[in-house]
Formats: sequence, C-alpha cells, structure tokens
Amino acid sequence: MSILVITGSLAYPLIEDVLSDVGVDVIVHVADTQVAAFLTPSQVVREVRDNFSSVLDDIDLILVPGLMKKSASFISEELGVPAFKGSTDGADLGMVIDLLGEVDLSEDCPADKLIEDEKRRFALSFIEDFECDRVNVDRLLSKPGNILIRNLPVGEDFPMRVLAEIANAPLLSEDELVRKCRFFLDSGADMIDIGMVAGEDFSDRVPDLVGVLRSVVGDVPLSIDSLNPSEIRVACECGVDLVLSLDLGNYSEVVGVLREYGVPAVLLPTNFSEGVSPSSAGQRVDFMCELVDVVGGDIDYVVDLILDPVNSSSIVESIIACSEFRKVSSAPMFFGVGNVTELMDVDSGGVNALLAGIGMELGVGILFTPEESGKTYGSVRELSVASKMMFLSKHRNSIPKDLGIDLVDFKDKHKRFDFVGDDIEGLEVVQQDSAMRFVRDVKGSFRISVDYDGGRIKAVHFVKGRPDVVFVGGTAREVYEEIIGKGLVSRLEHAAYLGSELEKAEIALVTGKNYIQDFDLFKK
Repeated sequence: MSILVITGSLAYPLIEDVLSDVGVDVIVHVADTQVAAFLTPSQVVREVRDNFSSVLDDIDLILVPGLMKKSASFISEELGVPAFKGSTDGADLGMVIDLLGEVDLSEDCPADKLIEDEKRRFALSFIEDFECDRVNVDRLLSKPGNILIRNLPVGEDFPMRVLAEIANAPLLSEDELVRKCRFFLDSGADMIDIGMVAGEDFSDRVPDLVGVLRSVVGDVPLSIDSLNPSEIRVACECGVDLVLSLDLGNYSEVVGVLREYGVPAVLLPTNFSEGVSPSSAGQRVDFMCELVDVVGGDIDYVVDLILDPVNSSSIVESIIACSEFRKVSSAPMFFGVGNVTELMDVDSGGVNALLAGIGMELGVGILFTPEESGKTYGSVRELSVASKMMFLSKHRNSIPKDLGIDLVDFKDKHKRFDFVGDDIEGLEVVQQDSAMRFVRDVKGSFRISVDYDGGRIKAVHFVKGRPDVVFVGGTAREVYEEIIGKGLVSRLEHAAYLGSELEKAEIALVTGKNYIQDFDLFKK
C-alpha cells in the first residue's frame, strides 16, 4: 500500500520522525503552508496534481491533517483517490497507519477520534460480555472469596465495585437524598451507601431512608454505614443488602441479626466500643483474623483493613496490612478510598486511579467513597472509570495504558506540536501596555452563572440595572449565538469579553470548578 500524507512545514519534522518506521510505503508532502490546519481541500487537490499527477495511479490513500476544517470528500472526488482525515496530533499518525484496515477512516472526522471511539467500544464490550456471561459468573461465585451482594457479584475475580456514600443521610431532605443518589448512579456507582451520623441513633429514620432510596436504585445494592446495633437491626429488617460495619465491639449484638436476614457485612479490625483501633500492619491482621474466627461461616463478609490518610497513621502500613492479610485469606476486600482523597489537598482523579490500581493488585472487591468536598467532586465517576481500566489491565496482562478508556481529564497524553513555531522574524510584535478603558455597552450587560445540577450556563441580560431576559445553554456557543441573534451586543470589546466569560463558564461546568464572573478559574 502506498500512502500520501499531506502536512505543513511546521509539523513536517514531527511527521517525518513518526512515520520513519511504519511498515508501509509512505510519502510525506509538505504543502505550501506553515500550519497544516489551514489547508483547504482545493489547495490539497492543486498540490497533489502539481506534484504527483504522474504517479497518482500508484497512490492508494491520501491522508490530510485531522484539523483541516472542511471535508476531504472533495479531494476524493477530484483526484479519484480515497482521501481521509488523519489524526489531529501528528504524534498519533503512526497509530492511524498501523490500524488501517481495522478502523474505518472518515472524510469528516479526525482519525484519532475514530480510533478512540473504537478502542472504547471494544473495551466496554469486553467488560459487558464478561458481566453477562452467567455461566462464567456462576463459576467464579463458587470460588472462595467471591460473594453475591443482592444480585451483584463482588470479589477479586470481578471488576472492583464502586460504593458511593450519601454522607449524613438522616440530616438530608428527601429531595437531597434522591438528587445525590441519582447523581451517584449516573456517575457509575455500583452500590449506594446510607451514611449514618456517628455517635447518634437515627433508628427511627432508617425505614424512610431505605424506602426512599430503594425506590430510586431498584435492584442496585443498598448498604448502611453504622456501628450502632439498633440502626443495623432496623436496616436489615427494611431490606438493606450490606452492613458497614461489624467489629470486635458490636459483633455479639449484630451477627445474629445479619445471620437471620442473610445480610453480608464489612468487617473492621477494631473495637470502637473500647476505643481500640490498631495502627501497625501486624496488629490489623491479627485483629481481623480474630474477628473472622469469631464470625466463622455464619455470614458472608468483606474485610476492611482501613486505608489511612497519608501521614495520619500510615497509608503504607494500611497497604502492607492488606497485602499480609491477602496471604492468609481470599476474602473480598474493601478499600475506603475517600479516607485518602478527602484528607489530601490535591485533585482527586490521579489519586483515585492510583489507589484503584493498588486495589486491583491486592484483590480489592469494593472501592468506597463519598464526595464531600469540591476537590473530590466526581470521585465516583473517576473510580468507576479507574475500576474498568484496572480490570482491563489485569485481563490483558498489561499496564493501564492505551486501554480505550482513561482518566486523562485535564492534560493530554501527548505534548502537542507547537503550530506557532518561531518563524516570526520581521513581524510586528504587539504587547499590551495598559488595559482598555471600560465603556458600557448601550445594549446592556450580562450576569453569567453556572447551574451545575442542571448542566447549563445562564446569562441574564440587564438594561439599566433591570433584568429582562435570561439565556441558557449547555455550551458557550449556544449562549453567545442566541445573544448575537437578538442583537444585544454593540461593542467589539464587549463581544470579546462575553465570549471569554462564557468559555470560562463552560470549562467550569465540565470540570466542576467554581465559576465567578471576572475571576480566574485557575491559580496563576
């Protein structure tokens, strides 16, 4: 196969390097432009005719820049050679060529998007096929260490299940409960936890809490997070599917109830009734083994060696305890990831992914988290994605890279080629000395905000201090096009300002950052 790749002078060195060892015949043509994205179909047709007309019959495929604005269909029609868009990033062009025949390229969509979609489809299909293979699932559930919580298989042979906690549930209104529950389910939670209030007895609230949430979750497992025997008893009577938690302090009052109702429990290596919480790995393993011996085969259980925050007790001791316990037991394991993310001032995504990876290696069955702070907003989604990544990595026997799904939300996998370059010698350099004087637009002004729950940007229009219309949309473009369509901007600087603020609002909507008009989204 012979492939003609069209690019610009700035991208050429990268393209030449990337394609130096592909296994097909590739010709790289540098078009008469610096920036490849500025190429037009008409220009490509002219350049190919001027330079390759004598060998056009020998060319099987033409790849144009993925960032080219218009469709490549015109090129195919004019030259009689299939022309498709390559990748938006030149660094991915080698992968595009390697996957020829496996992925159908497009005249309209950049190839890297098609490759990404195909990889994602394959990855999710693999997981779905695994989950739907009832014969295999039943076989794995017969192995020690795998259990069924309601209808959800849990254990090291299954994808790690994400348990999302609705913290302080008894203190929330019914609307707040339902909203949080639906948000967690939409984020990918496999189970929902009813977080009770430590040191309080809200047994009387438990039936309502379970009833309201059961109507939302259906067959999705519900758990209750409490050490209070009274709350646990009522929850079991009301049909919860898992109890967090049972320890050496409450087991004598709780284990009989759990056995009676057939409810599994999370075991803790503690005795909170006496204020005992071991810190070393050895102590945790000893306490857990003691509790497991006491519980015996009366109930199904998941063990929680307690994942400590960094430099609180010791996250290292926590992980060592998990590793040491795994040597003596195949019991399903519980990882309280929120203990770490909530108590560390960093973005949660990378931390969640790393802890999910460690959990996978340890054979963890449940990843547990609330979302109680701004920095951990989205943790349920992040753990849901991370769980899938680690499951794929485990089954492919590979590192968690190029799997088809990822958690690269705020950076890019590859550094982008510098399309601007340094070839600006002789051009006038303009740099602002002072800010432009503010002049109010006679057409009015706008107050912009973000409705995070509704997934919308709002721009309220004011005339002489009075609101008269509100514009809403999911993207900045949707909002500013309607504003322009109604003729409510008369000054160029106002239009530029409005576009800038609406784009900030859209970024805030996507990332969960707090949007405040006229203030920076990110630290500088």
